[in-house]
Amino acid sequence: MTVKKYFLAIVIPPPLFEKVEGVKQKLFEQHGLKGALRSPAHITLHRPFEWKEEKENVLIERLNTFNFSSVFNIELNNFSFFEPRVVYVDVVPNNDLLELHNALKTHAKKELKLLNEVNDMRGYHPHVTVASRDLKKPLFYGLKNFFENEKLSGTFSCCNFSLLKLEKKWEVLRTFSFNNL
Repeated sequence: MTVKKYFLAIVIPPPLFEKVEGVKQKLFEQHGLKGALRSPAHITLHRPFEWKEEKENVLIERLNTFNFSSVFNIELNNFSFFEPRVVYVDVVPNNDLLELHNALKTHAKKELKLLNEVNDMRGYHPHVTVASRDLKKPLFYGLKNFFENEKLSGTFSCCNFSLLKLEKKWEVLRTFSFNNL
C-alpha cells in the first residue's frame, strides 16, 4: 500500500490566482524562495494528512457527500505575516468561511476519521501563503518591511473546495462544488 499526502483547500480562482502566483514567482526570481511554489495559491481548509492511495476513491466518495449551504464571497486584502517565517495575503474575516471550515472539519472527522485539524490549538487563521518554509529570519524582516507597503486585494465567489495531492508538488486532484452547484 502506498501512502500519499493530501489536503483540502479553496484554490484561488483567476484573476486573483495569477496575481498571487506572480508574487510567488517574483520571490523565487529575486530571492530563490520556491517553497510556496509547491502548491497553487489557496486557502487551507484541512491541513495535510496521509491516506492510502489505493483507497483514494473512498476519500473522493466521502468528500462528495459533503454539503455546504451557500456560495459566498472571500476578500483578500494586502499582506501580513507569521513572524519570523511566513509572508501571506490576508483574508478578510468572514463568518461563511469559518462556517465552511468548521463544517468540513466535522465532516472529515466523522466520515474520514481525520482528527489532525481538530486538535490544532492555534485556531483557524485563513490566509494565502506567498513565502514560508525556505524563508530565513534575516530575509524575512527585509521582506516584511517591503510587503507592509505593498497592495494586493480582490474578492471572489467561493462555490467549491478542492482535494490536493502531493506528487512532485501539490496538484488539484478533484474539485467539489457546494451542494452540487
